[in-house]
Amino acid sequence: MASLTEEDLCCPICQEVFKDPVVVSCSHSFCKDCLENWWGSKRERECPICKKLSPKRIKPPVSLVLKNLCKAFLLEQDQRAASESEDLCDLHSEDLKLFCLDHQQPVCVVSRGTKIENNKRLIPVDEAVKGCREELQKSLKPLKEKLKIFEQVRRNCDETAAHIKVQVRNTERKIREQCKKLQRFLQEEEEVRISALREEEEQKSQVMKEKTEALNREITALSETIRVTEEELRTEDLSFLQNYKAAVKRVQQLPLLEDPELDSGALIDEAKHLGNLSFNIWTKMRNIVSYSPVILDPNSAHPELILSGDLTSVSRDTRQKLPENPERFDAYPMVLGSEGFDSGTHSWDVEVGDNPHWVLGVAAESVQRKGDTGSHSRLCGMRLFKGEYTACSLPGSYTNVPVRNLQRIRIYLDFDRGKLSFSDPITNLHLFTFTHPFTERLFPLFISGNKLPLTILPVPYNGNDNSLTFQYNVDDVLEYIYTHQQLMSNRWY
Repeated sequence: MASLTEEDLCCPICQEVFKDPVVVSCSHSFCKDCLENWWGSKRERECPICKKLSPKRIKPPVSLVLKNLCKAFLLEQDQRAASESEDLCDLHSEDLKLFCLDHQQPVCVVSRGTKIENNKRLIPVDEAVKGCREELQKSLKPLKEKLKIFEQVRRNCDETAAHIKVQVRNTERKIREQCKKLQRFLQEEEEVRISALREEEEQKSQVMKEKTEALNREITALSETIRVTEEELRTEDLSFLQNYKAAVKRVQQLPLLEDPELDSGALIDEAKHLGNLSFNIWTKMRNIVSYSPVILDPNSAHPELILSGDLTSVSRDTRQKLPENPERFDAYPMVLGSEGFDSGTHSWDVEVGDNPHWVLGVAAESVQRKGDTGSHSRLCGMRLFKGEYTACSLPGSYTNVPVRNLQRIRIYLDFDRGKLSFSDPITNLHLFTFTHPFTERLFPLFISGNKLPLTILPVPYNGNDNSLTFQYNVDDVLEYIYTHQQLMSNRWY
């Protein structure tokens, strides 16, 4: 660019810097509009410089290189003109060597004596530059801090997106495992019941076969006697009388059996095989399934907590790399239940075993999840720490609970009456009860300070009470499992 002058970039026709330059066949360049106007006044499409003719049907191509050079040249001219104009005073065309603090703009020495700048605060430009740079640096500081926050949030979003994929893979795997377990149970149950049906079929078919064979023998004997006797009846009188005594003896010697009847219970007992089939299978299925009254929420779990695959057990271990989502506790090793309670009564048992450091209880929905949990409020529970059992409601003091070696804790919440009770389900010993009116949703709370697990125990189902309330019809559930099994068998991997 330094070797090019304005003359090098001027159109030979208009004598100005090229606008949309095109190249004719003789390699001369012109503005597109200038060339078209030139050719419009001529008979032939001749070059304005060398007079060489150009084909009429071919449009001259645009010279992109020349066009870009012209743009760069004009831009440089504009910048140079702007720079030169900025360095001089608009009113006096003098160098701007002073800076007016009141108007926050540079002025020339001549302006210092005018009425406009009289009694105004003026300082040298170099001094003003230093102060303005420092001031601008201070203004940039909060923006830089804000930028760091945005970048951190963006990184967290990226980590969250990656963790979502991990969650989907793990959850899908566990769903498949559970469904396959139910499928195996149903397959085995189907085989057992079909086998029992086939066995009954074999037994009763054998009985029918034996009975039919016996009847066939009787029928054959009767038929033969009847046939022979009827032949005697058709003989001549003298012959008939001669054989009459033997014929009567033959008929009388054949015992007259009772009329044969089909024995009761000969048919397949369909009622035994089909009666309450879905319910009976469901009842038997309870031996391989369990119901937990509380399910842990992995999205709320501190990074040092490890949850079991079925989300009913928690222990503390090395810190994991997890997203900083709003629900997650980041100071104490805490995790909440996935479902909150705002009415009614609720109970769950926790196997604490030999874990030497734990807290069990409830937390309000608005509990503080970020920062030092020592300042948390809205927590209510019972803990074991340094060998001592205490009950605490934050904010508030700790109350000693004089017991030893608890293996299980039962938490009972009566939301409407504002009661939270702790007891030992093994000995039925009452431990402590909080009485406080609850005003917001409460979530089961778990804190573990050790690798030994805290496990939520399943609720027993005895098959004849309402200890569990299922949300689905048994037939619907079994139909879903069968359908899912069929879909899985037809799936291509």
